[in-house]
Amino acid sequence: MPAETNFKILIVEDEADMLAGLRDNFEYEGYQVIAAKDGEEGLRRANGEKPDLVILDVMLPKMSGMEVCKKLRARSRVPILMLTARGQEIDKVAGLETGADDYVTKPFSIRELLARVKALLRRSDPGRQPIENYSFGSVTVDFTLHRATRNGKPLEFSTKELDLLRYFILHRGETLSRDRLLEDVWGYENYPTTRTVDTHVMKLRQKVEDDAAHPRFILTLHGTGYKFVGTGAN
Repeated sequence: MPAETNFKILIVEDEADMLAGLRDNFEYEGYQVIAAKDGEEGLRRANGEKPDLVILDVMLPKMSGMEVCKKLRARSRVPILMLTARGQEIDKVAGLETGADDYVTKPFSIRELLARVKALLRRSDPGRQPIENYSFGSVTVDFTLHRATRNGKPLEFSTKELDLLRYFILHRGETLSRDRLLEDVWGYENYPTTRTVDTHVMKLRQKVEDDAAHPRFILTLHGTGYKFVGTGAN
């Protein structure tokens, strides 16, 4: 059986079969699950039981998911993942503008939902503070201004390359599997493959390593993933 995660998740869903299925899957993964069948109950339980993350259906009786999200966000930074049966872009945008952190459109795979929940929980971990500046070797990165230099000369990074480098720095010294990098950096937004990770790592090495073929900072652990060992200052 999976290990206990110690994370408490509130699931607000009015469809009984969907609620039961989600509860079973998340409990199997080791999460503590609180359930609510309408918006008013969901808001009450969220305020009273302080979950680590809320999974919130958009269409709910008594109070819509959008309204619950808006009220929760006014008083809490708890991660909120919206579930919607609608495919229109306007609904997704409205959910995010209301304060949701992510959304999944029904029907969805439980694997994708679990991956997104894990990513949101990692990003909200209070032990992982945002990083603004970091230097290692001859590389200096300013994440606030999206600027970087190597030996004093400008480096050009794509947004995703910079996201990946930030994640490596925040998790320096840890062994990071390709699947974990996909979950946390890409979020399965476009269902990329593990080859996507390898390609971005290769590009990063070409920019930050003295010899990309023999890296000092972004190491490959064959059969496992990658490890960033660029110690420096922030």
